[in-house]
Amino acid sequence: MLTLRSSPASPYGRKVKIAAAVLGLSDRITVEQADTNNPEDSLRKQNPLGKIPALILEDGKVLYDSRVIVEYLDQAVGGKLIPAGEARFAALTMQALADGMTDAAILQVYEIRFRPEELRSADWVAYQTGKVERALAALESDPPATVTPGSTPDIGQIAVACALGYQDLRFEGKWRQSYPKLVEWLAAFDAAIPAFEATRMKT
Repeated sequence: MLTLRSSPASPYGRKVKIAAAVLGLSDRITVEQADTNNPEDSLRKQNPLGKIPALILEDGKVLYDSRVIVEYLDQAVGGKLIPAGEARFAALTMQALADGMTDAAILQVYEIRFRPEELRSADWVAYQTGKVERALAALESDPPATVTPGSTPDIGQIAVACALGYQDLRFEGKWRQSYPKLVEWLAAFDAAIPAFEATRMKT
């Protein structure tokens, strides 16, 4: 059995969970809660960076981050989420865009969560917000292909769905007011991929 160290709120952990479900591997993975803020959590021994997700293999070796874990799972079933040829680079580039947007969103959250109010930088938050807005605008102008029931999404589509889901979770879904094509796209993804709803953090 594989062990996934993650947390319910992690968009990257969610990406791995959705990928595992799409690949039919969920029953081979035990999800174990990790506390990245707790120095006593074994996570820091499993991943020296103390970050999630981390996948503990049956032989005790550990894989991180989400991109590595997803590729490992995908190869285990012969490659379904990461296409071959030119399509591979399109999917990986979309994943990079979505993950970069998520990174910027997480940094905004951390600025408030970990930095005292008097030390917070409005310029820093604006800098990260700009990354998110540009990524959303790029995806709105050229949305990913629609995911339909019975089809297999690629890793780029899964990453975009998780990035938008994190915007819903931490920023009250404010993006929805300005990006109607992405709203429609995410609704179709949600309807086609049951794991998206199953991995949603209820707050």
